[in-house]
Amino acid sequence: MSLAGAVGDDDLGADALAALRAEGVDVASVVRLERVATGVALIVVDRDGRNQIAVASGANHELTAGHVRAAPGGRPGCVLASFELLDEPVLAGARAARDAGCPLVVNPAPARPLAPALLELHPIVTPNQLEAEELTGERDPEAAASALTARTGAPVVITLGERGALVVDGDAAVHVPAPPVRAVDTTGAGDVFNGVLAAALVRGEELRAAVAVAVAAAADSVTRPGARG
Repeated sequence: MSLAGAVGDDDLGADALAALRAEGVDVASVVRLERVATGVALIVVDRDGRNQIAVASGANHELTAGHVRAAPGGRPGCVLASFELLDEPVLAGARAARDAGCPLVVNPAPARPLAPALLELHPIVTPNQLEAEELTGERDPEAAASALTARTGAPVVITLGERGALVVDGDAAVHVPAPPVRAVDTTGAGDVFNGVLAAALVRGEELRAAVAVAVAAAADSVTRPGARG
């Protein structure tokens, strides 16, 4: 797996890169920016495992489309983009997916309006229920997913926490349940879901099967404390 992103020239950035390398992640495409702080998050978890997160974006908002286009690496099997970055680097990654003819997964977290240029690239959008409501104004997940797929012309996956996920592709809606677990810390569950989903698509899994694998992985992740549990 190759990661494109940015960290600052501080100790937090060095530690983050070292931890990623230790996990076998290719960080050749991660730039270190001078006189910029590495992005950080302050996370509070309640007794039921639910979290509140305050984010200081730092270097994440300094990554440019040029950085993404200049990233080394071979032909991608899937491109996964997050809204932790600004629109231009997200679009650069999305266009790389189009040029490679591979799946494009966009996790719109934190939620913000979907750029028309991004919609034209037909991303598989993967918001959680609250993000889907913010993007569409629809509280019902199926209605929100239908509104999103009408904009993207691609399947939409809405994550539903302990209830699993909803997959909407055109007029077809499928609920993928989550295994019952005791949640200790839900921090990072969405990241686990999206990463495993992208990896399953690279392996050639069809979308519903890939979502099932991702839901199971996310459920397992919440049984341990920490964002990387």
